[in-house]
Amino acid sequence: MKKIFIAAAFSLLLLASCNKDKEILNTLNDYNIGQQNKGYHFGEKIQLPQDVLDYAEAVTITYNDKETSNLNIDPNFFSLGENDVTFNIKTKGGEVLTQDATINVFAKTAPRKMTYEVVNQYPHDTKNFVQGFQLDGNIVYESDGQHGQSRILKYNLGSTEPIASTSQSTDIFSEGSTIVGDKVYQLTWQNKKGFIYDKNSLKLLSEFAYPDIIGEGWGLTYDDKNLIVSDGTKNIYFLDPANPSKVLRTIAVASNKEGFDQLNELEYHNGSIYANVWQKPIILQINPSNGEVTGIIDFSNIAKQHTTGNDDVLNGIAFKGDNMLITGKNWSRIYEVVLK
Repeated sequence: MKKIFIAAAFSLLLLASCNKDKEILNTLNDYNIGQQNKGYHFGEKIQLPQDVLDYAEAVTITYNDKETSNLNIDPNFFSLGENDVTFNIKTKGGEVLTQDATINVFAKTAPRKMTYEVVNQYPHDTKNFVQGFQLDGNIVYESDGQHGQSRILKYNLGSTEPIASTSQSTDIFSEGSTIVGDKVYQLTWQNKKGFIYDKNSLKLLSEFAYPDIIGEGWGLTYDDKNLIVSDGTKNIYFLDPANPSKVLRTIAVASNKEGFDQLNELEYHNGSIYANVWQKPIILQINPSNGEVTGIIDFSNIAKQHTTGNDDVLNGIAFKGDNMLITGKNWSRIYEVVLK
């Protein structure tokens, strides 16, 4: 009888402990959900509920194969935008409880709402599915996408007749491109490689492999030092043109209210990265040192004149002096605008 009583008491104790574990995890989950929309800023501390702290001997956070006991939002551990983490709670009873969560980190300063004035328009070939777009002098260099029609081409601004063009094999879906000295670099979407061409003739010179961290090729630009690559995530990668298979550093992109992914065609100008957001009629101005969105340009009024579906969207940024050129996939026009 005594043994039965002891077993029953132990079962009740175990049940109480399990219920307490669930209660603590539910408390932590409710806190994390409440904080997800509000977000954090770098330097702030994660203020866990006191019930969780009282129950824990230690709390750590795991993110991207890293673990920390520091509950401050440290830029050396977290990135801007969404951070999918795991809270690890070592209880005073020796158990380890885990709770997955999303920690959103936002910029401290709101981006400037930039306006524009259209000052010129130029023809654009509606057959071109624009993936990369840049201007050198009066010559447009354009990467044209889609399987079976991918190519790199160049033409005079104001004309649609190519001066030179080099096609890819049918398995290639061309993506972003940029000019580096006397060469043109071009990405591919899912082939895990890029191409390097002679700028004058567009003759293919060589290929390079993507770093493993880059899932797909999307946008590409050059800041006079590094290749700058987007892959459809919140991340932007900086590569050495002499060794583009190696990532030098990475930034993630967010404003003061939201993180941005689907970053597409890129352009670098006067110390800022400009980025299209896939299937949105906006262009972001981004601080290349930390990924903060410093400005947003809404081109809805122009985009709605050309966008009828999911494909013919705003996608193409270049600069003519300090004026911005924009176009889109299968658009009939290139617009020159003054930013304000």
